[in-house]
Amino acid sequence: MKSKTKQLNHYSQWKYWLLITTLIILFMSALPSWYGEDPAVQLGVKPSQSITAEQVDYALHQVGIKSKRIEQQQDSLLVVLDNPDMQAQAKKALAEQFEHQAQVTLALAPVAPHWLLNLGVKPIKLGLDLRGGVQFLLDVDLDLVFQNQAIMLGDAVKQFATDQHISNVMVRSGDGATLSIEIADEPSRAQLRQFIAQQYPLWQVSGHQQILTVSLSQHEQLKLTNVTVQQNLQIMRSRIEELGITEALVQRQGDHRIRIELPGVQDPATAKNVIGATASLAFYPLLPTGSVNAVVINDQHDKPVYVSRKPVLGGDHIIDARATTGDFGMAKVNISLDAAGGKLMSDFSRDNIGKPMATAYSEYSRDEAGKARQTTQIISVATIQSQLGNRFEITGSGSHQEAQQLALLLRAGSMTAPVTIVEERTIGPSLGAENIVNGFAALALGMSVTLLFMACWYRRLGWIANVALIANMTMLFGLLALIPGAVLTLPGIAGLVLTVGMAVDTNVLIFERIKEKLAEGRSFASAIDVGFDSAFSTIFDANFTTMITAVVLFSIGNGPIQGFALTLGLGLLTSMFTGIFASRALINLVYGRDTRRAIKV
Repeated sequence: MKSKTKQLNHYSQWKYWLLITTLIILFMSALPSWYGEDPAVQLGVKPSQSITAEQVDYALHQVGIKSKRIEQQQDSLLVVLDNPDMQAQAKKALAEQFEHQAQVTLALAPVAPHWLLNLGVKPIKLGLDLRGGVQFLLDVDLDLVFQNQAIMLGDAVKQFATDQHISNVMVRSGDGATLSIEIADEPSRAQLRQFIAQQYPLWQVSGHQQILTVSLSQHEQLKLTNVTVQQNLQIMRSRIEELGITEALVQRQGDHRIRIELPGVQDPATAKNVIGATASLAFYPLLPTGSVNAVVINDQHDKPVYVSRKPVLGGDHIIDARATTGDFGMAKVNISLDAAGGKLMSDFSRDNIGKPMATAYSEYSRDEAGKARQTTQIISVATIQSQLGNRFEITGSGSHQEAQQLALLLRAGSMTAPVTIVEERTIGPSLGAENIVNGFAALALGMSVTLLFMACWYRRLGWIANVALIANMTMLFGLLALIPGAVLTLPGIAGLVLTVGMAVDTNVLIFERIKEKLAEGRSFASAIDVGFDSAFSTIFDANFTTMITAVVLFSIGNGPIQGFALTLGLGLLTSMFTGIFASRALINLVYGRDTRRAIKV
């Protein structure tokens, strides 16, 4: 038999370098958050335009606003202000002064030194409850989407009946995605059944008598719901970008609702008008007055205009819209279409030179019963003078301000389903600042008491736990600043406070194991080695089960729940890293170096 010696509590050099590198990276990532941010306004200068800092400073001076500094960046200027109350006023003044030269947006300027920012690190993004702002909860009305699908199918059935010379066909739209077709002739019913089955397989046909009931399958309704809400989400994000709010949160809530948070916005009127609006344009060929196949839409003077049932193209082909002033000072909107829309307009205008074309404006609103109601109005009727392409202009949109509003809505996209604001909440900046003070005061108090307890109770091992706890919080703040899309909220601060307790819980389990092994008569080095090894499985199991809860909360929750789950989950990862890896490295360096003779084999 021979014996071999083993050095206890020893880490390879690469492990120490990994620990040091990780701590340095996350410390540098967390550092800008301690400096904070200043309110600012950013001017994105358009191509071929030039704006100097002196021009911006003069424009602000005209309205009595003094900037803290103006930074000239590559293709923009950043105006840093002292007071958040000046932000909205400065944005309005600069937007009016440089309307055609730059896009003006609200922003935040990090206070951290440039050498630190040049490393690519940024402060932690704060949520609505900490920064203040406005929150909207919108409901997407899907009934009209289903009804429109049923109407489209009804039109196709009518066209098929006309082409096949089938007479006495009555098509009626029901509630939602249902359609009833009344037809007496059995062979004709069989033809219609075959047509729907081949051309519209997602629609289910029932009934064997004179009336056929056609309904959209449940699977397709769910799919259409998801697509509609996702499209509206994208459109909402585009509209908010047009408003000049860069740090907004837009996400789905439930099956058919959208939650929008606008941090830093204290005047919700403009945002509400744009977010809650549902507007679109459509271009129709005119038909003779009294035409049987026409749809009657009133113009701005309540005079009936007869147009085709099917538009030439709709607002979904519009990619850009700009309000300008035309002849005699009249407002007009310049429209740009995508490739498909440009081809449709080009083909139609080529074949209809000298004929009139109507521009219809549609918007949705809610009636007293809460039902969505569509209002459509002809805003212009113009004779096609020549072949049009993917760029043309429309008039009749009202005043210049109304033309700008219409252009903004069209540029940001037309809703695929009407939306209604069902909840609006405003949080003032003073309340947000108070939440920050109270939240971090609770965090500081929790950490102080925990640090004191660990130092007194575990004495020479207590300072190891305290260093690991401070490293843990530094790493957690660094991760929050480093992860794209991570936002710190008030419930997130509650998760930070909880992380303090969970972080030291890891060290408590290890230290208690060490005390048990010392009581058995082992040496201090041996007790450290066995204590860490025996506590690992318990620590891993406890943190893993809690991580499952955090993942579930983040997946199915929203807003505050996600904020809490995020800091809880990240806190579990950093607690495991610092409680086991960092603590062991410190103990190895200070207390753990020793050799002992292993069991003979």
